Amino acid sequence: MQQSTLKKLSEALGISISTVSRALKDHPDISASTKLKVKELAAAMEYEPNSYAVLLRTKQSNVLGILVPSITNFFYDSFIAAVEDEARKFGYTVLIMQSGDSAATEVANVSIFRKHMVMGLFATVSIETEDIAHFRKMEDMDVPVVFFDRVPEEKEVYTVCLSDADAARIAAEAIIEKKKKNVLALFGHPHLSITKVRCKTFVETMKANSPDTIVSVDYPEQADPSEKIVLNAFRSSNPPDVIFCMGDLILIGVMRAIHQLNLKVPDDVAVIGISNGFIPTLFNPVVTYVETSGYKLGKQAFSQMLGRLKGEPVAENVCIESMLVKGGSL
Repeated sequence: MQQSTLKKLSEALGISISTVSRALKDHPDISASTKLKVKELAAAMEYEPNSYAVLLRTKQSNVLGILVPSITNFFYDSFIAAVEDEARKFGYTVLIMQSGDSAATEVANVSIFRKHMVMGLFATVSIETEDIAHFRKMEDMDVPVVFFDRVPEEKEVYTVCLSDADAARIAAEAIIEKKKKNVLALFGHPHLSITKVRCKTFVETMKANSPDTIVSVDYPEQADPSEKIVLNAFRSSNPPDVIFCMGDLILIGVMRAIHQLNLKVPDDVAVIGISNGFIPTLFNPVVTYVETSGYKLGKQAFSQMLGRLKGEPVAENVCIESMLVKGGSL
């Protein structure tokens, strides 16, 4: 049925449009019986208030923005699901946009969020982002910004992150426990703070606790280059006995190469990664991974955002601890 207007409701009930409007808003001057009649008919006629008109009147959109590099990433997909679940409980809706890891697209998208008068913004910065002035502008307009996962290195920003150092340390310690001696460690884009922290912690943990172990580091970021690196590594005279994968896309490329080489996991080569948890379960044996839950991060980020929207004191930087999930690959 076509959306009903206030005029149709007023004509059907024989009362003025202003009376209908005030009844729908629970105005104290309208009797309880009139309110009931108006609301019952509005429900029957599938009346919905004009959201744009409400926005103009209240200056509050009840819309929260989410900016991610790509919604096809399992981690960001689960983050979005968590924010949507929580937002629905509190009467908010979400507007989702993708940067495609382009700084220019990111700036343009933030401008669109401003024009749509979002009440708050969750954002992961793109690989190319060096200046966060466009996000600062949102804060200057009293629109809180909560950064997550990939966060700016600048101070005085609100962030919700996984404990990147802990995740890398846990993975390194698991490798050391298995007495591996030749590690191929594959990371994401070297420009990102998340990569810098994970790589630094992983290498330092290996050197401090297993100084004789060879650690070879590369930054493939995506599946295809990861696959090529592994294929080349096994053409050498001293191939790795374990491969560490910083993320799921890297893991996919690594497992493709292992399949091509007809290697057995973990007998010929062991594998461990950092993951949201879904991709490791697709392989046999299930890949051992350090859990970095996008869903848990989303719930925590929403909690921080809600506190800021209410004007409550909240922690500026929040970290979620990681844990080792054992499969059969190590």
